[in-house]
Amino acid sequence: MRSRNQLKQQAQKVEEARMKERLWTTRIVRIIMLISLLTVLIVSMLGYRYVKTALKPVDPSNHQEVEVTIPFDSSKRSIAELLEDAGIIRNADIFHLFLRTQGTRGLQAGHYQLSPSMNAQQVLERLEEGGEPIFVDADTTLTVVEGATVEQIAELVDENTAISKEEFIQTVQSKETMNRLVAKFPTLLQDLTEIEGLKYSLEGYLYPATYDYFAGMSAYELIEQMVESANLTYQQLVEDLYNTELTYHQILTLASIIEREAITAEDRKLVSGVFYNRMAIEMPLQSDITILYVLGEHKEFVTYDDLEVDSPYNTYQHIGLPPGPMNSPSYSAITAAIYPTYSDYYYFVADIDTQEVYFSQTQEEHDLLVEQYVNNRDTQEETTDESLESEDTQENQQ
Repeated sequence: MRSRNQLKQQAQKVEEARMKERLWTTRIVRIIMLISLLTVLIVSMLGYRYVKTALKPVDPSNHQEVEVTIPFDSSKRSIAELLEDAGIIRNADIFHLFLRTQGTRGLQAGHYQLSPSMNAQQVLERLEEGGEPIFVDADTTLTVVEGATVEQIAELVDENTAISKEEFIQTVQSKETMNRLVAKFPTLLQDLTEIEGLKYSLEGYLYPATYDYFAGMSAYELIEQMVESANLTYQQLVEDLYNTELTYHQILTLASIIEREAITAEDRKLVSGVFYNRMAIEMPLQSDITILYVLGEHKEFVTYDDLEVDSPYNTYQHIGLPPGPMNSPSYSAITAAIYPTYSDYYYFVADIDTQEVYFSQTQEEHDLLVEQYVNNRDTQEETTDESLESEDTQENQQ
């Protein structure tokens, strides 16, 4: 049997071995914990730097904006993917996480102008401001007002349909469009292709009325509707054309001037009579309406420089009617061109404030009316402006 001392020594060795094992185990655990902690710190630092980099601008020096369209009902993730595809952000996943951490609600659909020089915060701010609304092609109605030009009609179409202004005007000017329309409305349009110097071939033939637009309708289909209405009006007035030596195209041309020169049916017929009188003695029509059409702008008065514009539409430089209409005249203006009120008048002037038209037989009478209703008005306005300036000066001095 082992002695008691031997048993004690053996127990002591076992105890020492266990203590060493615990010590090493503790050290190993601590080392593992330290390594894990360092790993977490390193990963966190790298992750932070990665996220921070991902939220920086893609290209700080590139300020050129690109259009990004965010569709309706887009999720934050799909928005992030759109932005990454457009080259606006670096990483869609990080930007999506950024959006969630910012507590942003549903972002608005629309067209956005964004650039690669914007950081994530700037992109978010732009999105929160909202973009240009997305046009939804839908059934609607379009009202072409009396006296509207091709360009104004094109703007109306652009604002209310999926057809752009450029597409509409291009279709109006297309030879294919004219050929198709001539084939469908030969008596109205067959001579139109032979007329030179027209600004827009169909100017005056897009009849003022209300039209149905259906989603997906082409520019040609819309134009065809308008010309069809013009043709119906023409067919109604064919017999009336025996009352004049002018062609229907010339009637529309004269009517487009009358449309802008007078408002009431009575005045329009009198104005028509003035123009007939002038044409009879080969006196220039001298209508400011024709000058404004060439200039492509609207203003109350034309200048002497404006009167020098080189154009076949300039009725100050050319005798007779211009090559074609300058707008889409109303039925009232068209009938006034066919049935003028004949008189001894060769001149007229309108009071801009009251729209009342004053007629005269001689240049002298006309000059007096112009002085009274046009020049005197300018003087009164200048006097009023000077009085207001004087009152402001007195108030400031007080």
